[in-house]
Amino acid sequence: MSFFCVFFLYICKKENEVRYFLIAGEASGDNHASRLIKSIAAMDADAVFEGLGGEKMHANGCKLVQDYKKMAFMGFEAVLRNIFQVRKNFQLTYEALLQFQPDALILIDYPSFNLRVASWCKKHLPQTKIVYYIPPKVWVWKTYRVHKIAKLCDLLLGIFPFEVDFYKKYGYQCEYVGNPVVETINEWQQTHGSIARTNTIALLPGSRMSEITHCLPVMLSAARKAKLPDEQIVVTMAPEIDKSVYEKFLQADEKLTDETYQAVSQAKFAIVNSGTATLETALLDTPQMAVYYTEYQILVKLFRSIVMKLSLLTLVNIILQKEVIQELIADRFTEENIIREIKQMRNVDYQEDMKKNYHLIRSILTEKQPSQIATKKILEIL
Repeated sequence: MSFFCVFFLYICKKENEVRYFLIAGEASGDNHASRLIKSIAAMDADAVFEGLGGEKMHANGCKLVQDYKKMAFMGFEAVLRNIFQVRKNFQLTYEALLQFQPDALILIDYPSFNLRVASWCKKHLPQTKIVYYIPPKVWVWKTYRVHKIAKLCDLLLGIFPFEVDFYKKYGYQCEYVGNPVVETINEWQQTHGSIARTNTIALLPGSRMSEITHCLPVMLSAARKAKLPDEQIVVTMAPEIDKSVYEKFLQADEKLTDETYQAVSQAKFAIVNSGTATLETALLDTPQMAVYYTEYQILVKLFRSIVMKLSLLTLVNIILQKEVIQELIADRFTEENIIREIKQMRNVDYQEDMKKNYHLIRSILTEKQPSQIATKKILEIL
């Protein structure tokens, strides 16, 4: 697009109009972005929204350039298989940014895509303020990204208290605004009230195709071998994945549901694919173990201290800096280890100790209202 076209679009902007372009590449990001949009709209009557995301963002007034369901590719193999769609997503984003001329570009997690877009925006739209809400977990791995993130962004809004000190160590500023997962869980619990426990084992295999196909068969096989006769296996599904993907792995007596919070709240315990879901499970007060498959099993086994920057890898453990839940990740992700942990989780004292730690996590993360605080911080730099 020529300079004159860009200039024409800019001068056509309505008086006082403030434009926000948001990018969320998966279901959780869509949820957090939608809450942020709602909060911004309440505080900025002149706000206009456009971006990449999902139904929740659209329902709150955001014009969608691309649905995140066409963006959720994780791992080298998945990206390579979908390389033409990946390129198309970048091109659509660049064209939309040029046409929209946003006052603020707000990035929600999804680092590989968002950092590349941020670099492009810094070069081609220097007047646009770049905000990272829920920045990448560089405190776990790929720490080298910390410099790029901080230099590209005008504002970093972290969702964990320790992120402030982490960035400060490198000479950068990150502001803690509270955790949006807590916000989501609290609203859900207020709506649904007290949930009774049932004889179910909840399996949360992740939200991406590669996670489901690699993790679910192992999770199911272990749960079938370890479950008691009166226990039922319940598998939760991601909204962007067709249920047929899950059904081919299930037996007749196993249940599939898209009501993840309900299933976790009812379960005696859960087997959870590592990620935000471990924190959600903790906030729902359900005993759990974390599992995760990686394409680089041997590399992680041999060079764990190099590949990973922390000895603790799940959010639940990182927040309290101790092993609250078992991390069956990479080379430790085996049927035998899952079965062993299932037997351990039937111990009442073991469950109660885990729940006491859950309550500590909640006390650390519930002091703020992230959407409102993030909105105020964003408005301050515009």
